[in-house]
Amino acid sequence: MKRSVARVAALAGALALVLAACSSGGGDSESTAGSDGTSAGGSGEGGQLHFGTFLPVTGSLAQLGPPEIAGVKLAIDEINSAGGVFGSDIELTETDSSDADNAAVGIAAAQELINADVQVVIGAASSSVTKNVVDDITGAGIVQISPANTDTSLSGYSDFYFRTAPPDTVQGDVLGNLIVGDGASNVAVLVFNESYGISLRDVVQGVVEDAGGAITYGNAGQEFDPTETNFGTIVSDALATQPDAVVILTFTTQTPTIVRELAAQGWDMSKTYFVDGNLQNFGTEGETGFPAGTLTGAQGTLPGAFPAQEFQDRMKGIDPDLKDFSYGPESYDATMLAALAALKGGEATGEAIQANMAAVSGADGGTECTGWEECSGLIEDGEDIAYQAVSGVGPFNEANDPSSAFIGVYQFGEDNTYTFVRSEEGEVPAS
Repeated sequence: MKRSVARVAALAGALALVLAACSSGGGDSESTAGSDGTSAGGSGEGGQLHFGTFLPVTGSLAQLGPPEIAGVKLAIDEINSAGGVFGSDIELTETDSSDADNAAVGIAAAQELINADVQVVIGAASSSVTKNVVDDITGAGIVQISPANTDTSLSGYSDFYFRTAPPDTVQGDVLGNLIVGDGASNVAVLVFNESYGISLRDVVQGVVEDAGGAITYGNAGQEFDPTETNFGTIVSDALATQPDAVVILTFTTQTPTIVRELAAQGWDMSKTYFVDGNLQNFGTEGETGFPAGTLTGAQGTLPGAFPAQEFQDRMKGIDPDLKDFSYGPESYDATMLAALAALKGGEATGEAIQANMAAVSGADGGTECTGWEECSGLIEDGEDIAYQAVSGVGPFNEANDPSSAFIGVYQFGEDNTYTFVRSEEGEVPAS
């Protein structure tokens, strides 16, 4: 995919704007190279794998950064501890994708990874951020794997673009049916004007309307600006439609303000629904906390099977301060799949990885396996494999989306933190 002259010019301008930001910690690099510049694991004939993370350290999705980064590092640690790939440890370069409101930061970070000659980029978390850079990354022959993009328009976007999170068709369907199953028929949606929110809203709207209900507020044209800070009028207009349920489709930056406004205007918060972009343990203290009981009974959905305690403990071994695990398993799976694809392809290149991603995921069948040691051993023995994802996603389909995925349903308690209730599995239609 060729980049236009205008696109490259825009990229150059953005780089100039954030030069200082990039030189002050936006692109930390972790390498296993020794003091003599050689890899700690030696150099095999296949070359050395070089991964880059393009995940949110700052911005409105910064809460997703720690578990995603931990997932990548956990996979790399396990691979390197077992001898690496082609006799070399995986090298890792870390950058900050930030968010769509700070697009220049992400554009500069993507260029940093391209210049570093990585073969794989893990990220972004935000679909809008991915759209800003995917042409540049994939156009350079680099495999981009997002652990969290859900915008339906990214399905089949590029042969070099994959994701280990399902598109909004799955989460939206589960969320819509959850709302309808709880008895609501008139639903108000507080949605920001961003591709993530609009995509989810459209799917939820379809489910609600198919069940005979209606979206009373939040239809096309009623989205709010992603930088909005005053929600008094927006909330009052939504509640004036007398909804049975309120869905909040925005990121975490605006969510605490919206919650406080809903509570102040007398809304029954147990009839409130959150999604992956804003589901977090708000608690009772700090800037994001609420008085005890504020969110009792409220619910939320999050793609991915609930991580087992053993996997949570392994992630905490990487980052002891982790409080949430959102998209950590998907990040781990993305890293494992890319490394296995390189091994199967016989070389550390974007082309080899791209050509073998579907195969190692089990798209063509194969022996089921988990973890690096078991799966890599089968590949080295000449067997086809079907990697069993920690996140529970199925093999890649023709659109490079997972063919199936679990969506977790969570409920808030008196302390404004959520607990797992159940998982629902959904099929992902190939586009």
